[in-house]
Amino acid sequence: MSSVLRIGLSFALLLATAPAIAADAPIDPTLEARIIAMGKVGSASAAQYSPDGKQIAYITTLSGSPQAWIIPAQGGEPRQVTKGSDPVSGLRWSPDGKLAYAVSPGGGYNAQLFLATADGAQATRINEGEANTFPGDFAPDGRYYFRSNARSANSTDTWLYDPATGKASLAVEMESVGNVDDMLGHLAVVNRLVTRGNNNLWLEDLRTHRSMLLTPHQGTAQSTGLFGKDSNTVYIAHNIGRDRMGLGRVDISADGRTFKRTELAARDDAELDSFILNDAKSQALLKWNVAGRNQLELLDLASNTRRRLPDAPSELVGNIDFSPDGTRVVLALGGAAAPSDLWQLDLASGQYTRLTFIPTEGVDLTALVTPTLRTFKAHDGLELSGWLYLPTNFKAPGPVVLSFHGGPEGQERPAFRPDYQALLASGIAVFAPNIRGSSGFGKTFMSLDNHAGRFDANKDIKAAADFLVAERIGAKGQLGIVGGSYGGYVVMVAVTDYPDTFAAGANLFGMVNFETFFAQSTPWMGAISTGEYGDPKTQLQLLRDLSPIHKLDRVKTPLLVMHGANDTNVPVVEAEQVVAALKKRNVPVEYVLFPDEGHGWRKQVNRVRSTVEMTAFFAKHLK
Repeated sequence: MSSVLRIGLSFALLLATAPAIAADAPIDPTLEARIIAMGKVGSASAAQYSPDGKQIAYITTLSGSPQAWIIPAQGGEPRQVTKGSDPVSGLRWSPDGKLAYAVSPGGGYNAQLFLATADGAQATRINEGEANTFPGDFAPDGRYYFRSNARSANSTDTWLYDPATGKASLAVEMESVGNVDDMLGHLAVVNRLVTRGNNNLWLEDLRTHRSMLLTPHQGTAQSTGLFGKDSNTVYIAHNIGRDRMGLGRVDISADGRTFKRTELAARDDAELDSFILNDAKSQALLKWNVAGRNQLELLDLASNTRRRLPDAPSELVGNIDFSPDGTRVVLALGGAAAPSDLWQLDLASGQYTRLTFIPTEGVDLTALVTPTLRTFKAHDGLELSGWLYLPTNFKAPGPVVLSFHGGPEGQERPAFRPDYQALLASGIAVFAPNIRGSSGFGKTFMSLDNHAGRFDANKDIKAAADFLVAERIGAKGQLGIVGGSYGGYVVMVAVTDYPDTFAAGANLFGMVNFETFFAQSTPWMGAISTGEYGDPKTQLQLLRDLSPIHKLDRVKTPLLVMHGANDTNVPVVEAEQVVAALKKRNVPVEYVLFPDEGHGWRKQVNRVRSTVEMTAFFAKHLK
């Protein structure tokens, strides 16, 4: 169980609850069944070895909602630990073999934290109340730290649960959003956010609250850290003084008042996604992001030598954990044509062994489409890129849906996307760009959309559409656009700023009005977003100019709007404003509200419905 730095029902029941595609949609029953089958494909992720290395706990959607399961480390039959209908997340082993996890009622952020026996039979509630709460991890002495805004709605403090007393107490107060990255005895690596894309690490004494800044920097920088063999060594992933994330080591003096940073690993062609340390703190496993795909390296911390590990069977590597003896790691692996499953890597032999097999009934994985990476120019000459998925026997130019990720600091990567594959099965191509502001390309690129820079980012939407038409991939009049969260904002910008470009749009839980977003989003979310979008106290006109709500009179594009009723990140009022305004103007708009979801869909039945509705909508308007 390694130190980790963390930088996506039955078949009969699903068929019964999934909606039928509208009768006028040009999709035959066989294709409809195929789309439903793709929508129900789940995942396995978030794996961690038990303290004795004999079991692996993980999260999977086998039962219809993300729940905690356990599988023998050598492989075998999995067993279910939690059996509720609400999604489970943040699964972690305690040093004495218990499991901590979070349950999110209705998919919201008011998580309930539990400490349970490994069989799930006895579970104790860790936190109280209905505050925004996020799961954490265990210190080596068995105390559990987690985040909550129970003290102040504007910040996420760190709380510390002591199993010996059965009580949680406030450990670290935050002025905004923050967390504890690691804890050793009475010392902690405290991560405090300045604004999105900029944070600091502090070494803090939890008894005296004396702290020392470990990451002084000019401008913006990101960092996260883990203790080494003792509290005088902290390994950090960071981009201080450089554009891309790499690995460094901070050596702290014996009196705890000074430090020196040494750089250990960096690449000009890649960013460090994350790293983990083995229990002996003698090795680090580095996960690199190379243009959206992952590569792994093993770093010997004594000699500072790196060894490239064999490529994984899939393009993307999720979370990783070292076995207690340091000989193996468990990984979540997935890709465009492979849903996320658990694999084990033997570090000596380089052999990957599959542990879980997500059901894919009705889906031929060999027939799924994998994308190619394409580059294109923005209006100002900036090079942009995107992943192009083309259906089998696609006749270009033809119908294409442009898909934009959330964040806006997210990154489009070749992951398993049932919604993409459903569109492809319907004969519709998908182009998923990474416009300016996306992560994975260095902090300079990620900051290009801040504040007034968002006007240029919004022009990237049109540049992506123009690229498809110029390359005779997409046909005029047959371009669609979809996005979730910030991607939903992109959709609304597209149909207001470029009303003649897109024939159909799907806005999934996206913002449309920055004034209402800041006023009604959970306070800590609004507080950290001023550096990204603008400050409503001092930049109100900028926020108004960036808000599509003031241009809805331009919309003539048919829209599909989907939202979760319990979304406190992007409140449902953002969807309601769009739907009401377009209905008033008789613009075609379809509205799907999920009463048991928050920010995004975590229940299988809702993912199925969303996939079916969206595919039918685009098939109707683009073909």
